[in-house]
Amino acid sequence: MRRFSASKFSASHIKEKVEPHLHWEVPREHGMYKENPRWSNPDLDPLPQEKRTWRGLDYWAYWCSDMLAPPLASTVSSVMALGFTARETIPIVFFGFAICSVVITLTGKMGATYAIPFPVIVRSVFGMYGSLPAICIRAFVALMWTAILTVQAGAFLQRCLEAIWPSFINFPNHLPESAGITSAGLLCFFLYWFVQTSLALMPIQKLRILFWVKGVIVPPTFLALFIWAAVVTGGGGKLVTGRTELTSSYMNTAYSALTGLNAIIGLFSSMAVNMPDFGRFSRNRLGGYHQFFALPVIGTLGSLMPIFVTSAHEHLWGEFEWYLPATIARFESRAAKFFTAFVMIIATIGNQVAAGTYPFSNDITGLWPKYINIFRACLFICVFCVISTPWNIIRNAAGLLAFLSGYSCLMGPLAGTMVCDYYIIKKRKLNLHEMYRDRGIYWYSGGFNWRAYVSFVIGFAPLLPGFAKSIDNDLNVGGGWKIYTFAWIFGFSISFLVHYVINTYVSPATEALVDVAVYPEQLYNGESPPSPASEEVSNTTKEEYVTKEREISVV
Repeated sequence: MRRFSASKFSASHIKEKVEPHLHWEVPREHGMYKENPRWSNPDLDPLPQEKRTWRGLDYWAYWCSDMLAPPLASTVSSVMALGFTARETIPIVFFGFAICSVVITLTGKMGATYAIPFPVIVRSVFGMYGSLPAICIRAFVALMWTAILTVQAGAFLQRCLEAIWPSFINFPNHLPESAGITSAGLLCFFLYWFVQTSLALMPIQKLRILFWVKGVIVPPTFLALFIWAAVVTGGGGKLVTGRTELTSSYMNTAYSALTGLNAIIGLFSSMAVNMPDFGRFSRNRLGGYHQFFALPVIGTLGSLMPIFVTSAHEHLWGEFEWYLPATIARFESRAAKFFTAFVMIIATIGNQVAAGTYPFSNDITGLWPKYINIFRACLFICVFCVISTPWNIIRNAAGLLAFLSGYSCLMGPLAGTMVCDYYIIKKRKLNLHEMYRDRGIYWYSGGFNWRAYVSFVIGFAPLLPGFAKSIDNDLNVGGGWKIYTFAWIFGFSISFLVHYVINTYVSPATEALVDVAVYPEQLYNGESPPSPASEEVSNTTKEEYVTKEREISVV
């Protein structure tokens, strides 16, 4: 047992403030880690109890905001493109979300227990500097999808304007075809971008209101579209009642079902890693089992809308159309066109904030906390949405879109390593202070935990051939694509097992194991928190902290 040093931190540190800086450094309230600006700023520090206000219903509203959005329609379409009907797709959707929900709940409880976000939690797994590549891996996909969804939301706004002013349909186009977008599309893109940017720059605590608004407005709209499609088709149409050969190269094989399952898991594979970003706001440490059911219930019911609407589009106009702005453009009722498109704008904004802008900004803050905070990172991603010209990405970069869709093969090994390290190796016991300190117990070897990276690479390497083929279908990778059909499950399981074996039998990282966890409650109650130093501590002190740990430990 190591000695607990209690001299560095006290309640007075939490209250201390500094004068505003007129330079590149992040203006900050100096908290308990003011001597380590390389690893700490107010956005990364543990949340005090008064800021942990989210209840169970808040998280259900959050999941409504995240799931009931255009990406769900795109993912369901990729499953049905294998040749499945609705009767076959719905079970795949349910079990895919259920599997992902288990991991999301596990990682969410990490942040809820210690009131810290993903970029801090991951330091205990990969090391202080080793966490930086892991952060970049997770953040890249959020950056790209946020930009792409801005284009789609602009298309929804264009439908709204066409409903109000039908003459807008004939808005003159002064851009060449090579621009990849029309003048009307570009105008709507920037109009939406201003709204999106304004909301993205709001504090996440206030954005909870946006999640509630979307949770009230969007589900009834999804239901109304579902009922309309069911009535128009007389029960569902070809996608629901019969087999439709869209593309069926893998049909009648187990691999087609695994491919569909992997596509569903991939939709929230990034959230399975960075759920601590939102779990930290929980007032009861994500207590209760109801959180597990949110993802499969909302996702499965929500997927019915795009299935039936696409079937209705084929029934009415003779072709399948999964792109919702194109479907809405065919509505004859101006009121239906406006309100449907308007609700989809709200749905897209909620999804962008919940799964894109905020997670990206929160995570990138961990790269250089002295100079980057959530506000500055939000500015960056909003500017990126313009300078990246995402309309050209959608039009020209089929390989990049395939790359983003297949990104779950990276997220699976990352999540497997994190879950194994926290629950099995460290047994949910972390020292909060050491995740903000150089040369501490989470420094490992030169700031990197090689064990975690070996586990990650071994889980990811067998998936590389299939990953490459998903980007360029002309590549001959033999049977390598077969493993890729269940990439997330394979990567998660292999990395989990390898990390366990290395840390249990090969080279245990004993310096990173603590007998007594340090929780945020101890910090903000003004107690002197323990920090491993060097020598033995008295049995009395040890017993005191063991008692404290039992009082506040997670059930």
